[in-house]
Amino acid sequence: MNAAGFLSELRRREIQVRAIGDQLHFTAKAGALTPELREQLREWKNDLLKVLASAQALATQERAIVPLQASGTRTAVFAVPGHNGDVFCFRALAQRLGEDQPFYGLQPPGVDGQDEPLARVEDLAACFARQIRAFQPQGPYVIAGYCAGGTVAFELAQQLSREGAGVSGLALFGSPYPAYFRFPAQLLQRIAEQATRIGGLARDLAVRSPAESRSYLAERLRRRKERISAAAAAAADPLLAVRAKVERAAVAAVRAYAPREFAGRVALFLPSREWERARRWRSVAPRAEEHFGPDGCGSQEMLREPNAGAFAELFRTAVGRWKIS
Repeated sequence: MNAAGFLSELRRREIQVRAIGDQLHFTAKAGALTPELREQLREWKNDLLKVLASAQALATQERAIVPLQASGTRTAVFAVPGHNGDVFCFRALAQRLGEDQPFYGLQPPGVDGQDEPLARVEDLAACFARQIRAFQPQGPYVIAGYCAGGTVAFELAQQLSREGAGVSGLALFGSPYPAYFRFPAQLLQRIAEQATRIGGLARDLAVRSPAESRSYLAERLRRRKERISAAAAAAADPLLAVRAKVERAAVAAVRAYAPREFAGRVALFLPSREWERARRWRSVAPRAEEHFGPDGCGSQEMLREPNAGAFAELFRTAVGRWKIS
């Protein structure tokens, strides 16, 4: 019998055991704790304390903490996903960082459909800070964020620092500055994308005969109708509707957020040297440094294979500098 089995046997006899500090406390009916059981309890004391401490840690672990790599001796990473709340966007990166790097995703309220999404960056960060401290009371921590989640990660690092928790550094992966999500910037982005599409269409038509052009336009129209139908079907799916609600709340929260200066270390991981959306973070993070991914890499592909390995190596380099500086 092991310690967990012994606890089960005690509960079967209606003997409740609690750990208070380094002592065991019991609640039992008169006569239930026989001299034989008391002797066994003395023998099992240390093992029982470990089992009860582990059970207490699991009981206090809140739903936000999703272990992507639970083992390891390095400083634990707590990472905020993009606006859809999918923590598994970090899975390939966590695997590439290896078994010695603890890595946890932070799932925002609302993703499971049980809670309402939070509509303020400050509230999301406070929620995550509370759960990180419950899960791992003492720092240091490495805080990370991807895409829109980088804004939440930025505020989270600030809140933990103000609470006196040790934040080794903040890693932002393809995270645009909040102004990018506001309507003027989004309008300019859509205009630029539309102009690119029109230019591409004009080039495609220029090299085709009239008959080929009609066939080409008909095919594009067919694909557009398919996309519209797929979007309508997705809107009717309850799981996708929950995710869409989380996405809208996250984007609205980031749009309304005004970053304040952060004195800690920040590593900006940009998909490639052509990427400009994150560089404005340097205006509120004077100790920020930039790390560039492979040429032609985009934000949607940067944490996926085959690019995850390159960003894992960049991450190791940045964290190594934080430790020795």
